[in-house]
Formats: sequence, C-alpha cells, structure tokens
Amino acid sequence: MQIEWRIEKKRGNLRPKLHYIMILEECEKDLAIPPVCVESTIPKPLDHWQSHCYPGQKERNGWKPEEYYSLFTPGHKTPEVAETICLPWRADNEYPEIETSFHRLRDDFEESLRHAYNSLPMDTKGNMGITPQTKKHIAPGIAAARLLRAVGR
Repeated sequence: MQIEWRIEKKRGNLRPKLHYIMILEECEKDLAIPPVCVESTIPKPLDHWQSHCYPGQKERNGWKPEEYYSLFTPGHKTPEVAETICLPWRADNEYPEIETSFHRLRDDFEESLRHAYNSLPMDTKGNMGITPQTKKHIAPGIAAARLLRAVGR
C-alpha cells in the first residue's frame, strides 16, 4: 500500500488541510484485505468544518482536543482512499502526529496483510465410485438382466 500526504495552509487565519491518498497494490487486492481503521493522534478541531480559526478562539485560546480523526485503509473492493481533513491551526505549522498516525495505520495494515497471506491456498478434488462389495452384491442381478435383454425378453 502506498500512502502519500500533503499539508497545505494558506497565509492568515486559515486552518491547514491534510490531503492524503492510499492505494493498494495488486498483490494486496488479490489477498482480499479488509479495511483497517485506527484512531489517530491527529486532533479534530472544534468546528472542523470551518476553514478558519480567529486569534483568541478555539485552538488559539488554550483548546485541548477532545476528538481525534480515524484513519482507514482501502479495502480490496475499493482499493483507493483519498481524503482531505482540516487540521487545528498552529503557529509553528508542526504536525508530527500525522506521520506517527500513518506509521501506526501502516503497521496495523501490514499485520492484517501477513494474516491474510498466511491463509494458504488450496485446490482439492475428489472422486468416488461404487465399492467392490456393492459391485459383488449387484453383479448377479445386472448380469441376469442383460442376458434376458439379449435374448429378447
């Protein structure tokens, strides 16, 4: 699985946006890996749908996060996830928890991948016929019926 991300923030009181995309590789799709979800350490700002945070408000006024974003990997039926989330405004523009959260998601995904890979393939076939005892038991009746048909009765 490839994970790519970018943090974009415009000048001013605008909150940064985290854009990320995750794409499964063919071998991962072939193993039917289910989506993996982790609760990240990326704080979800109050009013996260708002693109701005004014001075003295919310995360610029001693705010402590109460919620964190959940991150999901793609599943084998939808092998690509692309998301954009709003990050809390920070004066230093430092967001180390993003890489940490993606590492955790990748580690959990890899565990799921190893588990799926360890489920070995199989291709079993079977074939069965009448037992010799049954053939011996029915042979006289079958032979008699064939003789009678041959002589026209």
